[in-house]
Formats: sequence, structure tokens, C-alpha cells
Amino acid sequence: MTRWIMPLLLLLPACDGGSPHFMGIPPTRVEVEGSVFAVRVKGDLAEAVRTNPQYAPRMGPIGGRAARAMEQVSGCTVREIRGDQALILGLLTC
Repeated sequence: MTRWIMPLLLLLPACDGGSPHFMGIPPTRVEVEGSVFAVRVKGDLAEAVRTNPQYAPRMGPIGGRAARAMEQVSGCTVREIRGDQALILGLLTC
């Protein structure tokens, strides 16, 4: 069992790695109402990866917080969000 701990710990920094479309874009960390997001923006799309441990069984309030985080980083308006409570994609209107 202990031989698996080190490899698992090495994988943890990759938890907020962007999806393939956002690879290579450094994240901007934003906190909104207790939720912490790693936000990446590319063109008219933004991605918010929730990085803090938080009980979130559904998108509900997390979606609104992610949209505000994406707006702070991009300077644009989020017109639609998609995804789940851990990885949210925002369609931007700039």
C-alpha cells in the first residue's frame, strides 16, 4: 500500500491542469464566496476548475461563482455555462 502513496502524490499537482483546449495556458486563481477556481481563457471560451475541497453535489451555486470568476479574469460577460461542479466551461461575450 505504501508504495502507491508517492506516485499518487505526484499526480495531485495535475488536478487543476486544463482540458486539452486550454493546455499551455497558465491559470489565474480566483476565490469567489469561498470557492477557489483555476481560470483559463482562450478566445471566447473560459474554463474554471474548482480546486478547493467543497461539498457540491450539483452545479447550483457553484456555477454562478464560476461565472463570476471567469468574468473577473476575462473582463467579458459569461453568457452560458456548461459542465459540472468541478469543471465549468463558460461561453464569453466580449
